[in-house]
Amino acid sequence: MTAQAIAASAPPRYRPLRFGVTRALTRAGAGGVQYLSADQPLQAYDARMSDRLGHWARSTPDVSFMAQRARRADGSLGDWRHLSYAQALDAARRIGQALLDRGLSAERPVLILSENSLDHALLALGCLWAGVPWCPASPAYSIVSQDFGKLRHVIQTLTPGLIWAEDGARYGRAIAAAAPADAEIVLSRNADAAALQGRASTPLAALLATAPTPQVDAAQAATEPDTIVKFLFTSGSTKLPKAVINTHRMWCANQQQMRQSMPTLQQEKPILVDWLPWNHTFGGNHNVGMVLANGGTLYIDEGRPTPALVDETLRNLREIAPTLYFNVPTGFDAIASAMKTDDALRRNFLSRVKMFFYAGASLAQPVWESLFESAERELGERVVMTCGFGMTESSPYGLFPTSPDIQAGDLGLPTPAMECKLVPAEGKLELRYRGPNITPGYWRAPEATAEAFDGEGFFCTGDAVRWIDDADPNRGLRFDGRIAEDFKLATGTFVSVGPLRARVIAGGAPFIQDVVLTGLNRSEIGALVFPTPAVRSLAGLPADAPLAEVLRHPAVRARFQSLVTDLSLTATGSANRVARLLLLAEPPSIDKGEVTDKGSINQRAVLKERDALVQALYDETPGVDVIKPGAAP
Repeated sequence: MTAQAIAASAPPRYRPLRFGVTRALTRAGAGGVQYLSADQPLQAYDARMSDRLGHWARSTPDVSFMAQRARRADGSLGDWRHLSYAQALDAARRIGQALLDRGLSAERPVLILSENSLDHALLALGCLWAGVPWCPASPAYSIVSQDFGKLRHVIQTLTPGLIWAEDGARYGRAIAAAAPADAEIVLSRNADAAALQGRASTPLAALLATAPTPQVDAAQAATEPDTIVKFLFTSGSTKLPKAVINTHRMWCANQQQMRQSMPTLQQEKPILVDWLPWNHTFGGNHNVGMVLANGGTLYIDEGRPTPALVDETLRNLREIAPTLYFNVPTGFDAIASAMKTDDALRRNFLSRVKMFFYAGASLAQPVWESLFESAERELGERVVMTCGFGMTESSPYGLFPTSPDIQAGDLGLPTPAMECKLVPAEGKLELRYRGPNITPGYWRAPEATAEAFDGEGFFCTGDAVRWIDDADPNRGLRFDGRIAEDFKLATGTFVSVGPLRARVIAGGAPFIQDVVLTGLNRSEIGALVFPTPAVRSLAGLPADAPLAEVLRHPAVRARFQSLVTDLSLTATGSANRVARLLLLAEPPSIDKGEVTDKGSINQRAVLKERDALVQALYDETPGVDVIKPGAAP
């Protein structure tokens, strides 16, 4: 055997990464129920997250807690502006005193409207220190939505006493339309914006100028493990968003769970370059909490995995080398593509990163391979790609892989002290869990809270899982779709939406943003496809060409006709054979509930709102836009 052949057959080398939970404890229950947990106990953890801020402000006062590029007068982004741990604590005490002076509480919390920023962080830390809950609402509810329906729902649920926004011009229209008269408005800039319609406001600088008293430190000392830290709204992918109660116990326990499942956090302070929004548990609890709990630094990335903003992310990664890197699949896709030719990006980005972590959707195999190729070219070894499972209700960290040898969809084993319950449901296994990181419920929604937990106190996720290896539970679990999304064909054949949806997206990469599967009570499965901007590259039309024209271009139709044909030929039966496809020129609507602010598709809402297209998809004589296997492009 040649040296080249030996190298090709050898197992891949990975940059060293230790996995903290590699063995499982299982037990059987009645009616086919199975219980699964880690084989190790959860070690001691802090009583409150604010203690970590005080600890690092005393022990490493000059270390940067966060950094953000300063914005120049012309709107461009300049050099990094750093916030040290000592500065963060000083600001937190000042803002916290101002919040106490206003009598704010869980009944009258703080509502944050704006994106990630240093000011956002300071206000949140002030709330944390004073024991006043806050809620970071999705910015999309204010700047994308046209009717502000979900913002009004958030406000009605919380009854905030103070509402903060970074920019009066950017958020003024939403404030004028939805903010109640008895809520104080606080702004960082543009308090005289016309969009505010004369609504009075307080500058954030006034809160920062407040002199702290012993009262604010006493308030911090009075907080307990069950004190509410903040409210995070669910994505609303199936119903109106619910306000998930987040306590100190949940957040602190989850950070210790992460340390034990990801031992790298105990070996090196994390350095993150991160854009993930703080109104979501991934960005706001997982990543901000990881930095605060372990004394690391978070560089706020104002880029996004979109054609218009990804260059800012690439610029930041050329300059700041993270130790761990988190993103969604579209972000990794853009980075993988850029690293093929960008030597500076590849060299700096890979220089000290120990682990990649994706979430939010399935990561296409070609993206994995491209990331591995760049790492092997630069380092001579791969960087481990990981994923896991978590929800807003679990703080969110819940399951994590047991080795570097994972595939898309592998979830791994539960973190210490979080017990999983696998319950037979609709021919699948529903995942439920219980532990110190699980929410006590939804704010002001006792009925929804009662529905969310079973008789043993396990939170019912509605997600299905299966064993990676039925003979070896130590390998853990694999995602098997959302039970509520699955349906039956007219033949009675059960369609498992999650795995098939992932297969369609992977087969159509990089041209499919998302897909909604159809076929309830019909004889065949169909697909409504939301394309990515990359589809324009197939058509070669002018950049301003209408998307509908792009989607009818012969080259585009040929690409998707090939996809449908491949899916049909490789199917094992009607339950996973996509027989017809329709490309959608109109993006999903947040106001109609078709998509959440983080981009998650609400399958049922799309099917309801686009019923006419579903009917057209199944016409006996389908229109020219319907693409079928073997059809001429």
